[in-house]
Amino acid sequence: MKKTLLFLFVLSINFSFSQEHAWIYLGSKANVATYLANPLTMLTQKALDRRTTQGISLEFSDVPVTPSYITDISSATGITYVGASKWLNTIHVIGSQVDISTLSTTFSYIDSIEFADNSLNPGGKGSSSKSALGHVNKFPKENTSRIAYDYGQAQNQMEMFKAHKLHELDFTGAGITIAVIDAGFPNVDTNAGFDKIRTNGQILGGYDFVNDSANFYTGNSHGSNVLSFIAGYYDGATKYIGSAPEASFYLYISEDAIPETPAEETYWVMAAEQADYVGVDIINTSLGYTTFDESKYNYDYTTDLDGSTSFITRGAEIAYTKGMVVINAAGNSGADGSWGGRVGVPADGPNVFTIGAVNSAGTYASFSSKGPTSDNRLKPDVCVQGQGASYINTSGTVSAGNGTSYSSPLLAGGVACLWQALPGKTNAEIIQYVKESSSIYATPNYELGYGIPNLELARSLSVSELELNEVISIYPNPATDNVKVNLPKSMSKASVTVFNVLGKKIITQEVNGTEKTIKVSHLNRGIYLLKFTSGNMSQTLKLVKE
Repeated sequence: MKKTLLFLFVLSINFSFSQEHAWIYLGSKANVATYLANPLTMLTQKALDRRTTQGISLEFSDVPVTPSYITDISSATGITYVGASKWLNTIHVIGSQVDISTLSTTFSYIDSIEFADNSLNPGGKGSSSKSALGHVNKFPKENTSRIAYDYGQAQNQMEMFKAHKLHELDFTGAGITIAVIDAGFPNVDTNAGFDKIRTNGQILGGYDFVNDSANFYTGNSHGSNVLSFIAGYYDGATKYIGSAPEASFYLYISEDAIPETPAEETYWVMAAEQADYVGVDIINTSLGYTTFDESKYNYDYTTDLDGSTSFITRGAEIAYTKGMVVINAAGNSGADGSWGGRVGVPADGPNVFTIGAVNSAGTYASFSSKGPTSDNRLKPDVCVQGQGASYINTSGTVSAGNGTSYSSPLLAGGVACLWQALPGKTNAEIIQYVKESSSIYATPNYELGYGIPNLELARSLSVSELELNEVISIYPNPATDNVKVNLPKSMSKASVTVFNVLGKKIITQEVNGTEKTIKVSHLNRGIYLLKFTSGNMSQTLKLVKE
């Protein structure tokens, strides 16, 4: 990340500028039917449970890249293997333009090649890519005892978005797994601020994808600082409590600060795929990319920040389809004229929950990257404190600093607590509740998005969703023209609101004893949420529009 959210200094492997980065897209995978019939060969049970809860089916993108393809390509003359993505069915390589281009004539299973240098792609950056919910919820019983944390220097940043109100009800992230994808986690294995999560076994694992190493307690301290916003805990003479002190964690390194190359995008996608495999619920990333050491790889705000061009954004969007909440810092380019002050990638993703920064008074922090995206979508989505924000540094001392790197994990922990409070909700519903709870939801802008969330309100938006003795059903599903609604006998009518996956309200109408049809022929293909309400009862169903 050339425009870093916090500037990082580390030594790393230096790729030669005489070589090109490229993604080799594959046209097939071996043994697809066998893998799909045996899902535990692709994903852990925890990952499968997350899919089941949210009504997400297994598909081609879940099947691993064929190992022999990796062996063939990485062994080719002049080719250096970087990594592979099963979601995008691609292999990232480094080599000369000639050697890379020769691969397509050597191996028949190669579908296309996308060079990171946009000028080498006839169709433009991203042109060769092949990237590819219904239930009833009962509000969980509250713990009648109230937890009264002393947050110390973190008090203001926690109270600003009412995370402390969820903690008081014993919603502290327990049962939720968060992957932190960052630049390194030195001293997390020894830092007193992480004693609690180490002692309680809340660090479940991790990996360094940059160095292909199982040792993730290394690298730059940026990731350690970020983690402390969620998991830091001091309850003695020094006081500090993170936003989800009972959550569990996987720690992944994808950022290689020197040099700055497109390889980091692939490392990130590999980390996200591993997070999916182990059953992670939330991904937090305080990283972002706009320019690289070699300018030929730079992104162009006016054309590339469209939520579908960059490799990392395409990966992040797929992560969302797997049922995870993907939370990303907006970036620190708010006052930077060279990039127009805009968010970077993958913060441009339509379903990436992009977090900006405010100061301790809740006012926009001037460094926080703004929207819109190049296709004129709202970003950031929401903001929490990132200026003068408190964290535990690698020496174990509580410090303060600035950056949307800090806003992102702070909210990620809050989202974990909210999801614990609302079990069974989809990732889309959780994000929508947070947006709707925010301070300027009705009048968003490109500095604050929907504003500062109120997690106490976000939770209360679901209070009326009581368990139904009889349920509403819809058919056909998938649908092309019309959807029929079956109301239970005890319900004479209901109001239905249709939301797209971005949480935008599309349709609101009433269904009753005589009119039980919802017209969907005008909707674009995709996934929609249908929220039915009748009195104090509510039910949300997922509809696939073909």
